[in-house]
Amino acid sequence: MKDPVTEKITPVVLFLLIACFLFAASCSSDKKIKVIKLAHGLDQTHPVHQAMEFLAERVFGKSGGRLRIDIYPSEQLGSERECLELLQIGSLGMTKVSCSVLEGFVPSMSVLSLPYIFRDEEHCFKVLEGEIGKKLLLAGEKFWLRGLCFYDAGSRSFYTKEKPILKPSDLEGMKIRTQESPTSMRMVQALGGSPTPIAWGELYSALQQGVVDGAENNPPSFHLSRHYEVCKFYSLDEHTGVPDVLLISTAIWEDLSAELQCLLQEAVDESVLHQKRLWKKATQAALEHVQKSGVQVFYPDKSLFAEKVTSIYEEYRQQPEMHKLIQEIRKVR
Repeated sequence: MKDPVTEKITPVVLFLLIACFLFAASCSSDKKIKVIKLAHGLDQTHPVHQAMEFLAERVFGKSGGRLRIDIYPSEQLGSERECLELLQIGSLGMTKVSCSVLEGFVPSMSVLSLPYIFRDEEHCFKVLEGEIGKKLLLAGEKFWLRGLCFYDAGSRSFYTKEKPILKPSDLEGMKIRTQESPTSMRMVQALGGSPTPIAWGELYSALQQGVVDGAENNPPSFHLSRHYEVCKFYSLDEHTGVPDVLLISTAIWEDLSAELQCLLQEAVDESVLHQKRLWKKATQAALEHVQKSGVQVFYPDKSLFAEKVTSIYEEYRQQPEMHKLIQEIRKVR
């Protein structure tokens, strides 16, 4: 028996139905949400991750739902180096890494890993948020890595298992975990230690098992990584003020319309201000928590450490571009 409804669908009606379907599909594709994957290695409670969540909310709101950022924390999609490589081939949209790791991809970024390059926090912000910072963010475009902003990562200091680091000679014979950064490794060597690059996600077990005797990082990272459970000495020599940097694949960036590029950058800039506030609170809370958990916090004479690393700066006299950049940073007032 024939279906009476089917009988009524003439070729002309069928053609019109198909045309309407194709038109509707075309319209829906025009309004399709554009999704950018953002991967990084930090814990979800970290203030930098929280700032990126704020960024994702602002982007979605500003774009009226047309642009969405999905965040994958805790090295779900790979280590910092692996995420940078994924960005270069366009398999990942955005990532957040330490500038120390980025220097292997964008050589000029190594200047931000130099010990005591910044006089204080105010000097650091003036450099990063001024013309020098803007140039550095765009220096990686030829390597398919476009910087969007710097996030405050405070100052890095040594934490150890067996004894505090009160002077450079205390580092002699000690294996200290560093990032995959030639500059960071040279710094530890200049201070007398033995630099040992280890991925962030593997560091807790490396400390437990004695692969390294200590590491160096800022207070929130020391706290949230739970490294304070193994290392009971934290010496705030504040040798570097290496910032974090948020990057986008240039392939993904260039695929965005000018309007979406503009609103994405606006949201990024807003997240920077939000992250600064979060960072101050997290730093204070971290120091309070680790001390309550039995960590001894020390404040060594920074000048002893600064004097010991002057040889690193002498090396750059043979590299005109880097030497010039160092002088420009020092002149910022």
